[in-house]
Amino acid sequence: MNDPLRTALAELLDGLPPTDVARAVDRLIANYRGATPTDAPILRDRADVAAYAAYRMPATFEAVRSALEAFAAAVPHWTPGSHTDVGGGTGAATWAVAATWPGGRGVTVLDWAEPALALGREIAAANPELRDSRWQRARIGAGLTLAPVDLVTVSYVLNELSEADRATLVDTAAGAAQAVVVVEAGTPAGYARVIEARDRLVRAGFHVAAPCPHSAACPIVPGQDWCHFSARVGRSSLHRQVKGGALAYEDEKFSYVAATRLPVEPAPSRVVRRPQIRKGQVLLDLCGTDERLSRTTVTKRHGDLYKAARDADWGDAWPPRGDAAP
Repeated sequence: MNDPLRTALAELLDGLPPTDVARAVDRLIANYRGATPTDAPILRDRADVAAYAAYRMPATFEAVRSALEAFAAAVPHWTPGSHTDVGGGTGAATWAVAATWPGGRGVTVLDWAEPALALGREIAAANPELRDSRWQRARIGAGLTLAPVDLVTVSYVLNELSEADRATLVDTAAGAAQAVVVVEAGTPAGYARVIEARDRLVRAGFHVAAPCPHSAACPIVPGQDWCHFSARVGRSSLHRQVKGGALAYEDEKFSYVAATRLPVEPAPSRVVRRPQIRKGQVLLDLCGTDERLSRTTVTKRHGDLYKAARDADWGDAWPPRGDAAP
């Protein structure tokens, strides 16, 4: 995780009894991701927001940063000059954008929960690139309006909305931005919401930059599988107490789509499962430009490509730029 963000979160939780934070996290886990309407925010006060930031902000940051890095590779000559984070809460996605494209830009974070916005503004003071960000209260739904902007991020928000509000939000983002990045939980339901958003963005004239190598229909048969990826999240000692885990890390599963009106250079194919490394060979499950899923086997006879395959990770582009596929 970004070191200034880690430090800011540690200072935020300094002095709070881990057991109290853990109890708040348990309540938020039970209530936050459900059918609660967006006009009744569950993050009610600073204690709630501090608990939620400890529980979710590191994982959200890593998932969004992974999606943005794949997007940046597909639009290598573009840097967003402005960014709006819809439903951004404490601002994890703004930190991820700053980590992907260093440098100042106009940043606006929209959320209904005023305590989340206040705490996000406080945490952002640790990052010079975010100190001038605008933190604005707004209902995320059908009535939302967005000013023209280069990049809109919508991370872990669509599951809180009705189907009609999800559609309106994606259409609003498409009408305002040059690029839209949507991130959801890496579950079958999260993937379904991402596909809904992807379809709407394509119909609006956007090109899919990542993770898909094409803008045609997803080749995965609904109900049989789902497209998702994994980001490794380092845990601080306090984070481990809050999450109730013993390991120094966790893996955040997420689904995403990054689409833009800009010309794109998508990956020739994308590794869509964890690579299987066997003696003298690596098995890669790929989604390719031919709009189908396939498995390729890379062996020692492929030389440098075999070394690259051994280093390949779930979610990577394949083959590495400059190399030829087997």
